[in-house]
Amino acid sequence: MSEPTTIRVATLHDSETLTLLAERTFRAAFADQNTTEDMDAYVQDAFSQEAIRRELEDDTSTFLLAFAADRNEPIGYAKLRAGAPVACVSGPDPIELQRIYADPTVLGRGVGAALVRAVMDTARSLGHRTLWLGVWERDARAISFYESWGLETVGNQVFQLGSDDQVDLVMQCSLAPGPCGTGQGNPGA
Repeated sequence: MSEPTTIRVATLHDSETLTLLAERTFRAAFADQNTTEDMDAYVQDAFSQEAIRRELEDDTSTFLLAFAADRNEPIGYAKLRAGAPVACVSGPDPIELQRIYADPTVLGRGVGAALVRAVMDTARSLGHRTLWLGVWERDARAISFYESWGLETVGNQVFQLGSDDQVDLVMQCSLAPGPCGTGQGNPGA
């Protein structure tokens, strides 16, 4: 069942909260499929408060925070990053959905769908016409979710998790009206 979700842009003031949320949701999503050493190495580098602060200060990055009506702390987040895409992304004016995660306690309650709609609206408002992302080839749930929003696989790239080279599928869709651009995804996700 979908619950009301409020989305807002994160600020530097949110760095500590975002750091905790980013680490918690990443570990929840991938810890059981990776070694502790690889997880710890990646989290230490990617989700330190200093790293998150740098990303929040970076003009090419935009973080969105999701809140439920009954909680003061965010229940999910997404990160958009402008810049040169990987070679297989062919759409015009691309922007990367670099991260999107929801707290495990709210999975299936529409938080992901609310974040994707906000991501698309934000990307369009920033002048982008293509949304692209990388998703671990072994994450069937996430791949299915992205496909429900009209994203299609256009290639792959390597994602370095600690000492483990993993393969991410690269997916993209147009932000013009259509399945991806109008939010036709699974509203309960």
